[in-house]
Order: sequence, then C-alpha cells, then structure tokens
Amino acid sequence: MLIDSHCHLDRIDLTSYQGDLSAALQKASSRGVAGFLAIAVDKDNINPVVDIALQYDNVWASVGVHPLSAAEGSLSAEELISHASQEKVVAIGETGLDYYYDQNTQAEQLKSFADHIAVAKQLNKPLVIHTRQAKADTLALLRSEGAEQASGVLHCFTEDWDMAKQAMDLGFYISISGIVTFKKATNVHEVAKQVPLDRLLVETDSPYLAPVPYRGKSNEPQYVVEVAKFLAELRGESFEALAQQTTENFFSLFAGAR
Repeated sequence: MLIDSHCHLDRIDLTSYQGDLSAALQKASSRGVAGFLAIAVDKDNINPVVDIALQYDNVWASVGVHPLSAAEGSLSAEELISHASQEKVVAIGETGLDYYYDQNTQAEQLKSFADHIAVAKQLNKPLVIHTRQAKADTLALLRSEGAEQASGVLHCFTEDWDMAKQAMDLGFYISISGIVTFKKATNVHEVAKQVPLDRLLVETDSPYLAPVPYRGKSNEPQYVVEVAKFLAELRGESFEALAQQTTENFFSLFAGAR
C-alpha cells in the first residue's frame, strides 16, 4: 500500500480516462495506491481541490499559496484559517520559498511563508513546503517562526543532504518525487539513500515530473509506484517495507487523514 503524498488532482491530464478523475484514481488504487493528498497552490484552486477531497474517502487536501503565486496575492491569515478549517483539509501549503524562478519577490514570499507557518501552528496542522535555491532563508524562517511546533514535509526534495538533515532535526519529513529516477539527479540520489526510513515520504507531484519510464509525459498518481520501486532499489530495501513505512509516515504526519 502506497500513498501519493503530493499531487495536483485538479490539473492532471484525464484524456486517457475520458475526463473521469475517478477512473484515474481507480487505476492508481488497482496498483496499490491507497490514498492521495491533493495540493492547492493559489487562491483560485483552493475550493476545487477541497471539493475533490470531499468527493473521495481516500483523498485529502492541503490549502495554501505557492511561493511563486505569493506576489500575485497571498491569503490573509483569516482567509487561510477559514479554508484550512474545512473538512478533509489536513495540511497547510503548498508554501515556502523559490528563488530559482523568481528572486524579485523574496519579500512577498517570506511574508506569505511566515503567515502559513503561523496558521499551521494555530490549527496544529503540518506544513507542505516547497523550497528551491532558498536553503538559508527556508531554514532560518522555519526556526525563527517556530515551525517545528507544526512539523511538516519538504516536498519534491532537490536540495542537499545538509538541508535535509537540518530540516529533519526540526521534525520535518523529506518527500521524494520522480526526479529520483532521473540519471543526472545525483544530489537527490544521495539524499534519498540517507534519509531514515521513518522520515521518508513518496509523491508524484503530478501532473509534473513524471518518473522514468514516463519522463516527458504527463504524470499521474499511479506512477508513485515507479518512484517507490526505484527508491527501494536505490536504498537496498524491499519495496514492501518501503511502501508500508512511508504509508505509516504519512498518517503519522497528517494525523487528520487517519
């Protein structure tokens, strides 16, 4: 049994399923994927993401504003609390910092990230964090804002082992996506081999970053199986053990999904 701990179910390509999300989720379920965390990234798709979670017993939602959307307007703390208090919402995010694509909105990103941390602490819901080329500021803000009180996950992790270790020291989990199957992703390989099994999650980030052998195609939740199989082989562990432990980790972190 696996959990896709990070997917954008409102954005996946359903062409081969005749537009039916239920069919895509059933395909994943038939391959042993037992649950899905649907992620919101901006004001416009929070309600659609929550609506999807409400339709399916094995789908939960996380609500927030992606750092690259923060400059266009983040949510106020009050708005975020209102959205995050809905049924089936088990986490806060996707939030964080991304200096790879945009270094001109650092102030807006930092404020939005701090607001998300405050709400996560207030509601006692974990954070779903996106971080890219913003190691120092991400770690500094997690510490200064007391994010360890909420815990959370650094999703689709592509940074170095030092960052992973510091995040885990604060109680955070590390989530590995299909990038781990890419030959040139050597830094991800090194981190993925070292993360303790009880701190590991797996995800697709679908419809993005499809794993080998589907690289370049639209990603979908069923492909978390390919991520987990590659990861188990890389780590020298059985697929069954990795699947079981990452699923237990998911429910430990996202307690509202139990």
